[in-house]
Amino acid sequence: MAGVTDAAMRLLCHEQGAAWAVSEMLSAKGWVFSGGKNRAANDLLARLPGEGVVGLQLFGSDPETIAEAARRLWGRGFQFFDLNFGCPAPKITGNGEGSAMLRDPVRLGAVVRALVEATSLPVTVKIRAGWDARSINAPEVAKICEDNGARAVAVHARTREQQYAGRADWRVIQDVKRAVTVPVFGNGDVRSGADALRMLDETGCDAVIVGRAAQGNPWVFREIAAAMRGEEAPPPTPAERVEMAARHFELERQLYGEKLAVLQMRKHIAWYVHGMKGASRFRERVNQMNSAAEVLAALGDYAAEN
Repeated sequence: MAGVTDAAMRLLCHEQGAAWAVSEMLSAKGWVFSGGKNRAANDLLARLPGEGVVGLQLFGSDPETIAEAARRLWGRGFQFFDLNFGCPAPKITGNGEGSAMLRDPVRLGAVVRALVEATSLPVTVKIRAGWDARSINAPEVAKICEDNGARAVAVHARTREQQYAGRADWRVIQDVKRAVTVPVFGNGDVRSGADALRMLDETGCDAVIVGRAAQGNPWVFREIAAAMRGEEAPPPTPAERVEMAARHFELERQLYGEKLAVLQMRKHIAWYVHGMKGASRFRERVNQMNSAAEVLAALGDYAAEN
């Protein structure tokens, strides 16, 4: 969810019922070597009033660097640290980080231990089922994480080889749940309240994590919360979707200023209007815009059309 789960997105998800969220990934090595002077990294650390519980998500492969990053970042307003050993992006795994760490469980455990010892904040870990179908090792890796002090383990039930294709194998989450005593969070193919209930029932996991299904759809958390109460939440109306896009844009502008907010919102607006009447034409129009006035006027026009 790099480039997506900034403070604006997190705030909207919290308002719709998300219990907690994590930041975009921050490179521990990049933060330490830049001396904390990298503007993009500092933007990633921004918070907004009204956000709920948020974890600062770090990635890296060197225990000492992870520990030093945590010491420098402690006190930035986050409630826990989250280690990402699940990212499948080639530019991350090519450096031996992200899900590549699943191929080196001993080093992975050392990274967890170093972070745990560097801070009094809780440490959670995100992993995948394994590197590929021939090396499904999530239960073993989860146990190593627990043994080294992780307070919870999140499992994306796909391998790194799968990226985001195919179906998530929820049996892996069940196996991890049996292997550890810390809370296990299930992830992969949860797109609705019904999906969340089914994952909880089939795997015995303690909570569910939503990723891509929240893009342009923070209401998915409202739906899941309602399902857990045995209720149904109405889907957002076209007007609500456009209004949320406009509010999201204003929050982005508050965070980054007009120019960057316009660029940031292009993908978000595309997600918000997906499936609506004239969405393709509207996306093309928005992608040509360079000012807040243009974006807000276009959203107003589009709302009137729908």
